Amino acid sequence: MSIPSSITATAPAPHPLRTVTRVSWFLLGALFIFSGLIKLNDPVGTAYKLEEYFEVFAADFGSFFLFFKSSARTLSIILCSLEVILGVALLLRWHLRITLWLLFGLLLFFTFLTFYSAAFNKVTDCGCFGDFIKLSPWTSFIKDLFLMALWGIVFFHQRFLRHAFVQGTTGVMVMTFASAIAIGIGVRALGHLPYFDFLPYKVGNDIGKLMKPSEPIRYKYIMEKNGKTQEFTTYPDSTWTYKSMVALNPEAAPKITDFRVWNDEGDYTPELLRGNKLVLVVQNTDKTDRDRYEQINKLFEDAKQSRRNITPLIITSSSPEEFDVFRHNANFAVPFYYADATVLKSIIRSNPGFVLLKDGVVKGKYHYHDIPSIGKVEEKLQ
Repeated sequence: MSIPSSITATAPAPHPLRTVTRVSWFLLGALFIFSGLIKLNDPVGTAYKLEEYFEVFAADFGSFFLFFKSSARTLSIILCSLEVILGVALLLRWHLRITLWLLFGLLLFFTFLTFYSAAFNKVTDCGCFGDFIKLSPWTSFIKDLFLMALWGIVFFHQRFLRHAFVQGTTGVMVMTFASAIAIGIGVRALGHLPYFDFLPYKVGNDIGKLMKPSEPIRYKYIMEKNGKTQEFTTYPDSTWTYKSMVALNPEAAPKITDFRVWNDEGDYTPELLRGNKLVLVVQNTDKTDRDRYEQINKLFEDAKQSRRNITPLIITSSSPEEFDVFRHNANFAVPFYYADATVLKSIIRSNPGFVLLKDGVVKGKYHYHDIPSIGKVEEKLQ
C-alpha cells in the first residue's frame, strides 16, 4: 500500500543537529573509555606522571602537594577507572545530565593540567594516552579543547539523547559491573606488570640495536647570508652563518638514548649486553618490597649453578650508602651496578623486578609477585 503524498509532504525532516550530537556523544564516550583503559594498562606509569605533577605544583604553589605523592598509585587507579566508568555511563545514557557534569569536572581538570604543561613547559608529556600515544603538551591541550567542544555539543543538545539504554535496577547492576571491571583491570596491572608493554624495553626488543639509529640521520641546515635565509641538505661554505638544523628522517633516531650502567670501575653497559644476564632492578631501596628476599636469593643461587651460564646481578638508582645497607639486610651476594632512576622506571614497572637478557635482547620481565623458577628462566633462553 502506498503512502499518501499529503502525509509524505508533511513528515518532519531530520534535525541537522541530531546526527552531529549523536556522533559527538559516541566519540566523547569512546575516547574516555579508550583513554582510561590505556592508562589502566599501566597504572604505575600514570602514577609516575602524577608524582611529576605533584613535584611541579609543590615548587610553584606550595609544598603541601608533596603530601599526595604517597597516594599517587591509588589516585591513578581512581582517575583512570573514573574515565572508563563515566565513558560507559555516557554511552549508555545512564543519568545523562549528572554524567555530563562529572565528565565536565574531569575535562576541566585535564585541560588545566595540559595547559599548565604547555604554557609553562613544566611536564613535557601529560601521559593522556599512557606510553601508547605520545603527545606534545600543546597537542594534548588541543585534544582536551576538542573534547570540551564535543561535551558542549552533547550537553546543549541532550534532547536528541533522551532514550536511556539502561535505567533503574538494571542500570545500577550494569554500572556496578563496569566499575568492577575497570578497577579490577587497574589493580591487577598494579600488582603485576602491564598487559601490553609500549616502552622500548619490552620483551623481544634488542636494547643494543635500539641504542643506534636505524639508518644514517639526514639533516637540512638553515643558514643565513646578507639577510637571506636558505636551506641546504649539505653544509655550505663558510660565507653562510649557521642558524639551525632539522632532521629529515627523525624516525631513524635511536629509540633508547639514556641507557647506561656503571660501577666504581667504569661503564658496564657493553658487558651487560653480552651473554645471559638475570638482572634484579631495584629502583629505590626505600620503596622496595621486602617480603621476597628468600625467593630472590634462591633464584640468584640457582642462576649461578645453571648450565646456561647465567650471570645474576643487581642494578639500582639508589646511592651507594643506601644500597650497601639494603644489600646487607637482604643478603644479596651478587655484583651490583648503578643506572639512572628514570631509566629503571622505564625498564620495568616493579620494584624490585627481574629482567632477563640474552645478548642484549629482553627475553623476560617478572614482577616481584611473579618470581619465576630457574626452569622457567632457562626456557626463555632456549
